[in-house]
Amino acid sequence: MAANKSKPSPRTPKQTSPSKKAGPAKVVTTKALTAKAPAPTPVARKAAVKPNPAAKAQLAGHSGAPSASLAEGSKAPAFSLPDETGTVVSSASLAGKPYVIYFYPKDDTPGCTKEACDFRDNLKAFNGAKVRVLGVSPDDPKRHAKFKEKYGLNFTLLSDVDKTLIGAYGIWIKKLNYGREYMGVQRSTFLIDKSGRVAKAWNGVRVPGHVEAVLAAL
Repeated sequence: MAANKSKPSPRTPKQTSPSKKAGPAKVVTTKALTAKAPAPTPVARKAAVKPNPAAKAQLAGHSGAPSASLAEGSKAPAFSLPDETGTVVSSASLAGKPYVIYFYPKDDTPGCTKEACDFRDNLKAFNGAKVRVLGVSPDDPKRHAKFKEKYGLNFTLLSDVDKTLIGAYGIWIKKLNYGREYMGVQRSTFLIDKSGRVAKAWNGVRVPGHVEAVLAAL
């Protein structure tokens, strides 16, 4: 009798031993794969220049003569400029006579009008001292004529459109107004003596009381 052959039992899946538990899967992040980029450099802001009070005052034209301005004792620059009628007035025609030449920024503006009217109201005293008064600005003769007529100005206004004489006196300067820098005329007055030299200079003029100071210096 043949022996019974036992059928092999089906294989069971291999089970993992509890003692050999798999650790948590390692998560590979994008950070690990990507090289660390340097932090972006912040855009540098333009430095704001804050002048000290003295420098700020000089820019505003209120702190005395700038270094380029004509000093007292200097020879007054020669000039040949048209007046409000278009007639040319020259320094040669004033030779041997004292005169006051004052520079202002613009016709028919508050400060310039007040200054012009102060010279107008005191012109008799200047005439008594035989000193001629000349006003100078970059305005053209036509504008000068309107300004002179409007306020009854009784002295000569010269037109220095190219700022030639203004530059020669060293009063075309950098100004500062509400944080804005620009070039302009520094309000100034010069007393020229008979020899054609600067006898007295006023730079960065404050209008109130200025004409009286000029008269006192004659």
